[in-house]
Amino acid sequence: MNLKNITKQVVDLSLECGAFIKKEAESFDYEDVELKGKNDLVSYVDKEAEKKMVAQLKQILPEAGFITEEGTEKESETEYKWIIDPLDGTTNFIHGLPIYSTSIALSKGKEIVSGVVYDIGRDDCFHAYKNGGASCNDKSIQVSKLPTLGDSLLATGFPYYDFDRMPEYQSILNELMQNAHGLRRLGSAAIDLVYVGLGRYEGYFEYNLNPWDIAAGALIVEEAGGKVTDFSGGDNYLFGREILAANTIHAEMLAIIKKHW
Repeated sequence: MNLKNITKQVVDLSLECGAFIKKEAESFDYEDVELKGKNDLVSYVDKEAEKKMVAQLKQILPEAGFITEEGTEKESETEYKWIIDPLDGTTNFIHGLPIYSTSIALSKGKEIVSGVVYDIGRDDCFHAYKNGGASCNDKSIQVSKLPTLGDSLLATGFPYYDFDRMPEYQSILNELMQNAHGLRRLGSAAIDLVYVGLGRYEGYFEYNLNPWDIAAGALIVEEAGGKVTDFSGGDNYLFGREILAANTIHAEMLAIIKKHW
């Protein structure tokens, strides 16, 4: 298994799919939007991009199965799985806000071994493979060296359904807002994660997430020297629907989250 070569092929695929999405954005009409659930939007752009991804990923690694957001392929019991989000930040895309990405990860069992996130609006492609370090546009990246929460810029996301735990979440937001430089919400979990890996943020946390939102970005953070856990400090972030990714302020953020969650 040549992970370096596989990751390079996925980078090329991500750039191709990103170019398709960028072109479609020029003429996209809100009438093309479909509703999967409350505030859960999808368009033909998501679906077509996913079909392109699946077709080419099958050629890159024929024995791998899939976990897909738009259901192009049914999940199967295979050792390797592609975990893909063809358009992370669909709501931004639909409203013309140029903050969205593609996200493709390869898992072996419960471990992510390769990940690529293409930040389409900035034309930045982030990639990593297990024990190979993390890069942006083929230049090595590392998490921020700022050592304390008080010096940090943080990112989060807000749920678009299932608001039952908002009181606890708002308590976390309240404390972090008062103890950091700021708190941002971009609307793409994949971009939030790779920005931690690049050092633009010191930390990011969110709940109500799916594996395709975070799989690639989480590996990129880890390979860039960061730490990724769930809200209890454990490793069930991929399927546990909650994630905390940060540089050395991880412990400070985790203590605040645990206090309220």
